[in-house]
Amino acid sequence: MDLKFAVGLPTVGEFGDVRTLTDLAVSAERHGWDGVQLWDHLLSDEPGWPVASPTVAAAAIAARTSRIRIILTVVLPRRQVQEVAQDTAAIHALSGGRLTVLATIGAFDKEYTDFGLDPDLRTRGKALDDRLDTLKRLWAEWGVDDIPIWCGGRWPRRVGLRRAARFDGVLATFEGHHTRNSPVEEVAAATSFVRGLAGQRFEVAAEGATEAASAREHITPYADAGLTWWVEALGWWRDDSAARIEEGPLA
Repeated sequence: MDLKFAVGLPTVGEFGDVRTLTDLAVSAERHGWDGVQLWDHLLSDEPGWPVASPTVAAAAIAARTSRIRIILTVVLPRRQVQEVAQDTAAIHALSGGRLTVLATIGAFDKEYTDFGLDPDLRTRGKALDDRLDTLKRLWAEWGVDDIPIWCGGRWPRRVGLRRAARFDGVLATFEGHHTRNSPVEEVAAATSFVRGLAGQRFEVAAEGATEAASAREHITPYADAGLTWWVEALGWWRDDSAARIEEGPLA
């Protein structure tokens, strides 16, 4: 199976602590996972829940690991791109070239409106495009070795996948993916569409939940559909997050 496996970690609630996130990433490396994907949020739906900085967590993980790829989600339209460029260049160097930047427009309008930013999706999309271009330019001016860029994309809408095709990969999401594993045929359709634009040497990731004992049987059809990264969705809604990491990606 030519597929890589990451653990997907929220940065809110009981996961809203950099030490917790770092310990989980260290465990993931020890137990055979290939990557760790960090969310990017400013607010939580639950009052009083802490929210950790994914940038700080990525730096801490880079310092305490040696192999695992760090997939850092960045909601770029609400960030200062020059600071993102500086931080990601530093994390990339600290990790020895193990950083992937996952650029998205963000899921919560409130993370824009509460801070005086325009939540309009077209405005956010335009800002994302502009800042991605600036990010690449700044890295080049600073002599930063190539940092892979993935973009988020919701299927069957195509704009996010078209944007991703300009770069190195996509984390594809699907309707209802928070409550179920996405149908293989939908993943196959999204993969076929984006590969038709980007070519075969292009990373396609999707998120889902498995149990170790049946993971190989469950995930194989997704690999056959062209997926290159499986992101195991972990968080407060699962009682077995730490234990699932310790089991490794496949039994």
